[in-house]
Amino acid sequence: MNTKFDLAAMAAKTVYVKPIEVADLSDELREQAGDLEQLFAVHNAKGEQLALVATNEMAVHLALENDMQPVALH
Repeated sequence: MNTKFDLAAMAAKTVYVKPIEVADLSDELREQAGDLEQLFAVHNAKGEQLALVATNEMAVHLALENDMQPVALH
């Protein structure tokens, strides 16, 4: 029960996947999104956006391919 965890190291390997409405994006990004109504943003623990992708599955795959642990953010 008293096992210590290095939370800073855990945070460094965690990314947050958050749905983003295309309507809320800039004109340039809306144009690039085409017919999609929703995209998925991948953020690091500091809240910096690392990627913007078409599907949740793509966001999770991207995280895992980069040795990161994806967490859903609502």
